[in-house]
Amino acid sequence: METVAHDPLLTQIGTSLFRLRRVWARPDLMKKVGAQHSGTRPLQLSNLMVVSAVGRLGEAGGEVTIGAVAERLEVDPSTASRLVGHAIDAGFVSRRASASDARRADLRLTEAGRRVLDSAERHRAAYLAEIMRTWPESDRVEFARLLTAFADAISGDPMDPSRISEIFTEAESVE
Repeated sequence: METVAHDPLLTQIGTSLFRLRRVWARPDLMKKVGAQHSGTRPLQLSNLMVVSAVGRLGEAGGEVTIGAVAERLEVDPSTASRLVGHAIDAGFVSRRASASDARRADLRLTEAGRRVLDSAERHRAAYLAEIMRTWPESDRVEFARLLTAFADAISGDPMDPSRISEIFTEAESVE
């Protein structure tokens, strides 16, 4: 492994990314949301992820397959199939046989799924607007540009799992 000199900026970026991951993956988040929810449909963050993926892929035209959802969510096809199944059970996504290959599913948002997607986008925008309310427009523009470039770079070159394994191997060899 290549040794990188200690760079405080990289440490700051890594710490910030870890903090962001923790914000969205808080174990109590969905429990709190569920406690406030009086609807009949089960609330799962994975449903929102699938609704978003199917909605965005559907906007591009053509069929939306489990494989496309898996790619969009960056999960393996069996995980995507399970997540899509939950979204179908919740009434947010419908499945029909593909017109080009009956072995494949063509996924579409139901009316309830479309409402969830629209609501999620409105609430996400309102939340981000509130968080960034004191930021000058130029900072918001620059942040959007840089964050998008960063996300594109990371998505195009994800971390090799062996690097994570190296962390533990390296730490164990110190003992």
